[in-house]
Amino acid sequence: MASLAHWRDRHEAVLAMKQSHFEQRHQDAWQQFGERLDALERSRRRHDAGDGFTQAYRQICQHLALAQARGYSSHLVEPLQQLAMRGHQQLYRHRSQFAAQLLAFVLADFPRLVRAEWRLVTLALVLFFGSLIVMGLLVYGYPDLIYSVVSPAQVSEMESMYDPAARRIGQAAERASSTDWLMFGYYIMHNIGIAFQTFASGLLFGLGSLFFLFFNGLMIGAVAGHLTDVGFGQTFWPFVVGHGAFELTAIALAGAAGLKLGWALLAPGPMRRGEALRIAAKTSVRLIGGVMLFLLIAAFIEAYWSSMTWPQPTTKYLVGAVLWALVASYLMFAGRTPHAPD
Repeated sequence: MASLAHWRDRHEAVLAMKQSHFEQRHQDAWQQFGERLDALERSRRRHDAGDGFTQAYRQICQHLALAQARGYSSHLVEPLQQLAMRGHQQLYRHRSQFAAQLLAFVLADFPRLVRAEWRLVTLALVLFFGSLIVMGLLVYGYPDLIYSVVSPAQVSEMESMYDPAARRIGQAAERASSTDWLMFGYYIMHNIGIAFQTFASGLLFGLGSLFFLFFNGLMIGAVAGHLTDVGFGQTFWPFVVGHGAFELTAIALAGAAGLKLGWALLAPGPMRRGEALRIAAKTSVRLIGGVMLFLLIAAFIEAYWSSMTWPQPTTKYLVGAVLWALVASYLMFAGRTPHAPD
């Protein structure tokens, strides 16, 4: 019995020594995390959690698990449990506030931002839709003009995609057997590529964005004019009228975001160009966030609605008119409050 008691005492002494070493090693980190939690619990700001909070919380959880597995005393385990519980509450709060921030951006902040940059947005819209409409009318009146901007192979592919006899409208023959889900992903990647190109090229003092707005307008207008001229307008227009509200608007807004970067480089004012570009980029990146949302919606509509052949053209035109009105109303009126005039 004496030897058993001696062994137990020795084990407890070793355990206490290990616990003491464990506490000394991590005490500063626990104290810093506790102080950070105190500050967070006193504040209601949405972005207080900051960088590294999740990593620090996970470290506390690891230390708690080790303390429990090694059988350390409740004097150590219970404070760690409290830290872990408080950290979990703050992490949950932070994630909930991120969702609230995202919702606020979608419902109010993005349309307000578009209206705040109305000059650049108007320039982008006029350049893009102006070149689209003018080129469409020219190609419709002078059919051979299509080959000045589109190769014969591309013209043939477009005709096959919008042939009234096609099973799925708007899909090339080699993709005809693809599922709607795969086409949804394809449309997202394709449209984001165009939007990012239009946006990022604004770093060339805005010239790149101006070029791609004009070029994309010419290409889309030429295709629209040609397909209408050859009699495929009955399939082309019902196909594009729905998702075009979001997709075409997004391309123009991406151009406006690129022009914002270019203008900061051309006219930095009293600031250095680097500083002016950094400030402009904050606005441009937020615009691109809204553009990505528009392109996501456009890809969904294109994959699951536009390509269907069973709805009557009149139905698609009505749905398209509603979607265009929705986009226009959203950008012009969403987020307006008596206390926050645009």
